Amino acid sequence: MLPWRRLLGPLTALMLAGAVLTPTAAAEAASAPGSGWNNWSCKPSAAHPRPVVLVHGTFGNSVDNWLAFAPYLVHRGYCVYSLDYGQLPGVPFFNGLGPVEKSARQLDVFVDKVLAATGAPEADLVGHSQGGMMPRWYLKFLGGADKVNALVGLAPDNHGTTLSGLTALLPFFPGAEDLISAATPGLADQIAGSDFLTRLNAGGDTVPGVTYTVIATRYDEVVTPYRSGFLDGPAVRNVVLQDLCPLDLSEHVAIGLTDRIAFHEAENALDPAHAERTTCASVFDTD
Repeated sequence: MLPWRRLLGPLTALMLAGAVLTPTAAAEAASAPGSGWNNWSCKPSAAHPRPVVLVHGTFGNSVDNWLAFAPYLVHRGYCVYSLDYGQLPGVPFFNGLGPVEKSARQLDVFVDKVLAATGAPEADLVGHSQGGMMPRWYLKFLGGADKVNALVGLAPDNHGTTLSGLTALLPFFPGAEDLISAATPGLADQIAGSDFLTRLNAGGDTVPGVTYTVIATRYDEVVTPYRSGFLDGPAVRNVVLQDLCPLDLSEHVAIGLTDRIAFHEAENALDPAHAERTTCASVFDTD
């Protein structure tokens, strides 16, 4: 086996951990029937005046990534929407693989659609993995700051990832970096030090008018080191999941898919005026 193929396997496997790999579920639940989300007749309430747009991770899609969290928010009275982005030709179900800059333009269009349908002047964004980082391009360069109140990232790779050091080996395998860039540019863009991330983070991590929350996990095996997901700037709150509940063992996948402690803290960020302290007991919150 060629050296770059030996490297590409672990790289892809680790990035794959950022998604729910259930294409059957996506095919059967493309419109999330009975879930209450992506309901285009939903009108935000006085209690929750902003619609929430959910942004999936790499290899994810608009359904599978949010089978737990979207109903969690709907049950609490939010208008909730999710989009697919970063599709590659001939690759069904597994999205977030296209150039991240192009994905941000897709988010721009989708947020406009949500605001037009709901009549709300602003939306809130919650993203998992790439979905917590990609919207920052939209906020910074595409006018999204005028349309978004808050961005909540669940294990986002805001400053890229070394994939536990594997990306540092890329220069030693001729052709590997070019192969990743050509076949899956969305992966290449997320490597620490990439041209995309350099441009994204130049001049500061945040933009005025938007509040930012990053919820990271010490057990993240995809965003490495996990603190590389943290943001610096005003109106930023960086929190480690295990500081909320030391017993929480969620890693990169679970924090966005099933972790109700992370969900509770994300909702606190969406409605800070009514925030309740997140603890291990938050897993039992059914209100």
